[in-house]
Amino acid sequence: MNAAAQVLYMISATLFVLGVRFLGSPASARKGNRFLAIGMLVALATTVTFAPRYDHWVFVVLVVLAGSAIGIISARKVRMTAMPQMVALFNGLGGGAAALVAAAGWPGSTGAASGLALLTMILGSLSFGGSIIAFLKLQEWLHVAQRLAFGLRISGLLVLAAAVAGAIFMGTAPSPGLGGAIALMGAAAVSGALLTLPIGGADMPVVISLLNALTGLSAAATGFVLHNQLLIIAGTLVGASGTILTQQMSRAMHRSLTNVIWSGQAAAQQAGSVDGTVQSITPDDVAMLLRYAKKVVIVPGYGLAVARAQLEVKQVTDLLQGFGVEVLFGIHPVAGRMPGHMNVLLAEADVPYDQLWEMDRINPRFRDTNVVLVVGANDVTNPAARTAAGSPLYGMPILNVDEAQNVVVLKRSMGRGFAGVDNPLYVHPKTRMLFGDAKHSLSALVRELETIA
Repeated sequence: MNAAAQVLYMISATLFVLGVRFLGSPASARKGNRFLAIGMLVALATTVTFAPRYDHWVFVVLVVLAGSAIGIISARKVRMTAMPQMVALFNGLGGGAAALVAAAGWPGSTGAASGLALLTMILGSLSFGGSIIAFLKLQEWLHVAQRLAFGLRISGLLVLAAAVAGAIFMGTAPSPGLGGAIALMGAAAVSGALLTLPIGGADMPVVISLLNALTGLSAAATGFVLHNQLLIIAGTLVGASGTILTQQMSRAMHRSLTNVIWSGQAAAQQAGSVDGTVQSITPDDVAMLLRYAKKVVIVPGYGLAVARAQLEVKQVTDLLQGFGVEVLFGIHPVAGRMPGHMNVLLAEADVPYDQLWEMDRINPRFRDTNVVLVVGANDVTNPAARTAAGSPLYGMPILNVDEAQNVVVLKRSMGRGFAGVDNPLYVHPKTRMLFGDAKHSLSALVRELETIA
């Protein structure tokens, strides 16, 4: 490799490492994204400039520019509610791209290079198939009956076993041809789709993180096939960070990764409907309750993202702090549809990072909290997770909002959350329901607070 290319690749790798480092804190996440983007730009420019041979380099440049334009436009146009879907889709495309590159480099390879190419085809295609299903489920274009879950998982494992057996055969056969590579990638993609189909509810962020790790590992293996050190480093970073995040999220849910993937939502039957009386409340009564509280905890969920009401939440926070009320945000590790969804959402509204408290830190504080304001968070506040063995959420740690003195839930209706489970919190004697679109309800709350002296 050209010495100048090696230096530029090292610069790009350094930018990747720094970018991932800065992504570890909400305060520096934007800087991390810039470092990563610059690093990728340097890597692409270096590859195109110093590649050993490109018979159609103009075509390569045009494809890079077209892909960059699609990515920029998609990132700028996508709504915050659709961000998890975009992450799943882009991750799947990354895995698919790694598999295709490995398939193109596999013919003629021998020994370890051949084995790594076959491994990349399996991992990349597995991530592609699973990520596409995750995208469709998050977009709510695909629904799977839970009675089919066990069969889907068994079928996925059998197809995966067939793909592995096919890879072993291809590694020893004299010349299986490109058709064998296509069949292998197809089987792995189908396996990923079948294994992801039964997963839903609060488990989806964990699955997205796991698929992201698989994409990183497939990219790293592709780097070994192509003898590209930068791709090895970048893929390893993505694979390692995705694996660590997956483990941390599983640990935060007090569940093993095996339980999330294999048992999860399909392990239990749906809980029955809850009995009790729903007590509604008006915006002016909520405003009075909040105004004279000493401590308020706001719990955001996917409903906040759907309503695009993060700015209104910030207005409520500022008004309450002006009255001398302590305001904190309780963030569940799997709230929303992807890891860190709520943190990103609130950062967009310039909510100070020191007000965002993770579950383990905020849970002991609920006992001395005067009012909890739950905005669209259903599954992560559902007390059935503690006691209802028949609930898909059983065993998942939740935000203990029912321990506060008063709970106000902002919700459109009494509908179930993503896991499809009734929430007994809504009929708890200390809970009041403020029905309506969260953005409209919070706007009305802002108006009421502004009228209070």
